[in-house]
Amino acid sequence: MARISLTPPRTLLNRFGAWYSHRTYGKVLEPGLAYGHNARVLFTYVRLEQRVAKWSALDAGLKQLAVMAAAARINCSWCMDFGYWEGQEKGLDAEKAGKVPVWRDTPEAFTELELLVMEYAEAMTETAPTVTDELAAGLIARLGEAGFVELTAMVALENLRSRVNSAFGLTSQGFKESCEVPARR
Repeated sequence: MARISLTPPRTLLNRFGAWYSHRTYGKVLEPGLAYGHNARVLFTYVRLEQRVAKWSALDAGLKQLAVMAAAARINCSWCMDFGYWEGQEKGLDAEKAGKVPVWRDTPEAFTELELLVMEYAEAMTETAPTVTDELAAGLIARLGEAGFVELTAMVALENLRSRVNSAFGLTSQGFKESCEVPARR
């Protein structure tokens, strides 16, 4: 159960945010409802997400795997739920997305670069971070400096998202179920 009311004041900003969220995602995102109790924080956060969505130095699939690996490490069920849905929207293989929380047990499901990206996301997410010079150098060699900077910023942003959502007490909102393909008979 959420630790903060998911019924923010009915301001113009919150009403517009709810309309946009429902139109874009099929439901009103609970983090937006929680942030809606502070208009400046909500507005700043939305602007940040809008700008981040325009980044393009890193492959979208790698970015999604990094985000999901960080969310899984923090154990944010809301972020994993939404990340799975978002991955499907961006073309990430459903089976691969489902294995992110246990990627170390199923390395055969991922490429060498994907494994490095998830290792980096986890290392960055540790308190204190455990990123090694070798890991960073390997990623810079494969992604370039611009891609490495974007990867690092994406993992940091997911740490913000996951830690805020976990602190708010948000849990799965049912996105994963809405994007699964029914089993064939």
